[in-house]
Amino acid sequence: MVSVIISEKPSVAKNIADALNIKNRKDGYFEGKDYIVTWAFGHLLQLYDVKDYDEGMAKWRMENFPFIPSHFRYKIKSDPRHKEKEDLGAKKQLKIIYHLINRNDVDSVISACDYDREGQVIGDTIIYNLKTKKQVYRLLLNEWTPDEVLKGLQNLKPNTEMRPLLDAGISRQWADWVIGINLTSVATLKFQKGSGKALNIGRVLLPTLKIIYDRDKEIENFVPEDYFKLATTFKTKDGNEYEGTYVEDEKDKFKNKETLVFIQQALSNQTATILDKKVERKKEYPPYLFNLSNLQGFITSKYKGWTSDKVLKVAQSLYEKKYITYPRTASVVLEESLVDKAAKVLNNLKKGLPYENEITFAKKKRVFNNSKVESHSAITPTYLLPKSLSGDEEIVYHAIKNRFIMQFMPIAEHEETNIITKVNHDEIKGLFTSKGKVQLIEGWKKIEKIESKDTILPLVNINEIVSIVDHKLTSHVTKPPKHHTEKTLLRVMETCGKGKGKEDEDSEEMMAAILSGYSIGTPATRAETIKKLKDVGYITTQNKSLICTVLGRKLVETFPVKELFDLEFTGRLEKTLFDIEKQNLNKESFLNLIFDFTTDAVKTIKNKKDIIINEVSNEKKTIEVLGKCPLCGHGIIEGQKGFGCSNWKNGCKFVIWKNDKYLASMKKKPTKTMVKSLLKNGVVLVKGLTSKKGNKFDAYLRYEKNSDNEYFSWKLEFLEKQEVKKRN
Repeated sequence: MVSVIISEKPSVAKNIADALNIKNRKDGYFEGKDYIVTWAFGHLLQLYDVKDYDEGMAKWRMENFPFIPSHFRYKIKSDPRHKEKEDLGAKKQLKIIYHLINRNDVDSVISACDYDREGQVIGDTIIYNLKTKKQVYRLLLNEWTPDEVLKGLQNLKPNTEMRPLLDAGISRQWADWVIGINLTSVATLKFQKGSGKALNIGRVLLPTLKIIYDRDKEIENFVPEDYFKLATTFKTKDGNEYEGTYVEDEKDKFKNKETLVFIQQALSNQTATILDKKVERKKEYPPYLFNLSNLQGFITSKYKGWTSDKVLKVAQSLYEKKYITYPRTASVVLEESLVDKAAKVLNNLKKGLPYENEITFAKKKRVFNNSKVESHSAITPTYLLPKSLSGDEEIVYHAIKNRFIMQFMPIAEHEETNIITKVNHDEIKGLFTSKGKVQLIEGWKKIEKIESKDTILPLVNINEIVSIVDHKLTSHVTKPPKHHTEKTLLRVMETCGKGKGKEDEDSEEMMAAILSGYSIGTPATRAETIKKLKDVGYITTQNKSLICTVLGRKLVETFPVKELFDLEFTGRLEKTLFDIEKQNLNKESFLNLIFDFTTDAVKTIKNKKDIIINEVSNEKKTIEVLGKCPLCGHGIIEGQKGFGCSNWKNGCKFVIWKNDKYLASMKKKPTKTMVKSLLKNGVVLVKGLTSKKGNKFDAYLRYEKNSDNEYFSWKLEFLEKQEVKKRN
């Protein structure tokens, strides 16, 4: 008899077929002797829309809400371009899958969708919608290499064992549908003027928005304070100098300048004594293996133009090509059962590296630890070495590969020296502290060429007398906190704000918070949430910073269902889904909680005073052409982030970004008038530029194509030079 294997995507089906040596490809599936391998395209089925339950709900009316179906139903997913129509590709593939399952020679079905909540829902909605009586099994894999596929098919589980995972996935899907449909509808009716666009409300969307809003307000309300520091240069009897900072009661920042002025005056003609000296040898362990959030944070903070959504897409591509393990994981360590596999992978990866002889495999608790793995192990390379990668894939693959190899390199070590110096003057109560650091063993830092700055202190002895050769009193101003970036936002979402003061992503507290299931969203959905916040206009980006828009601010300040902004509330909901997965709670209890919450929330919104926080204009904007593209001759138009070529879909790269760094360095942003003049004359006079020293000046700017590529760079000419040209 034959088994039908259903994978989540065509590329994964091809991996399974290759592992089984099935060459016979047909329309929508591969057919072999014992297995037929077919595929979905992600979700082939989606939940009914409101109007599918009741045609009278097609037009939103306040009296129609709350709306909670007695039975949730599924339909073929909609065409992305024509929401009212079925996706014909999905319809055809579904028909093929059902035909295969119903064949007389088929006795079982194997779901090979991703081993997570979403994957379980994708497979089970397809299989159980058919109401088949044939035996259903589950293939649970963390990677799609041939070895793992063959091994996995020998260790299938009955799909009934996955019921808790399905319940968690269904609970998440239904809860988000009920909250999203009801609250988006009533909020749009209540707080928005004009139609054609909705005011998006979501269980994960709003708390994420609130994190960004809170940081923006913190920066806005920040009051800078002056503080002062006193540094003194000491000289040993051997003529070596070192610097110490004045500390009193463990404080080196002083708000009162007079205190330090007095100390500074008292330093004249004094000597000092070395009161204490400590030299410690310290170990620096490599950062843990990547989970998805840490990988996204690492890449988005290191490389310009990357978003967490893009990192996930590239990682997913590498996973489907069999080069890395499952990327949507929260764990930063590996299961202990993976020791032999990891050794094999390391052996493949290290060959030919300049530090190959320093790479030694060992079963380390820091790498292999069952108690710190939740569902999926950390992301690692597989034993298959990529033959060719795109530029983006190269960046993500090498980050994962390097992080894996680091675990088996020597631990880096440095020597830390602390000297405490006491000035020999009765009225100087405080001490001067000096810190030095010297890297002794580079170890794993070699892999990414992480440079350590050495601060070398001279050799001194306790009770040694030193002289004072210089002192400096400096003034400083406290700085506001920084805007959130995707990296810092992902950290707060991952831990639901717990341990958010910790910079160290490898701390035990951070890991415990991540593995508790108490979070905002899941590794798979956080990138999508950040992207959606941008798409619906609640946040915007400035370089790498995430900032609330006016609409985002108004929503936080006006929307009356405050629980949806509360990290504790959202964390508890995510924890409940986690508990359903672990069989500590049932689906029905959770859904009843969601239905009651939604009913109360709708009532709260209806009773709120009418306030318009968003006005949608239905007038079609006429697109103004600012001039001809210097590369291809098409029109230059204004977009949300820049002034670019209307021929961009065909590959034209001409653009002047609104947050252009060169102009920003002179405190200017490009304007429509400036771009028009530049395109017409090839040069534009820009007034009120600011120099590095803060002086204002006027200059001519050109935007010229680089000789070696299709990009453009600014050329600045001072007025005097231009005036000379004119006179000549």
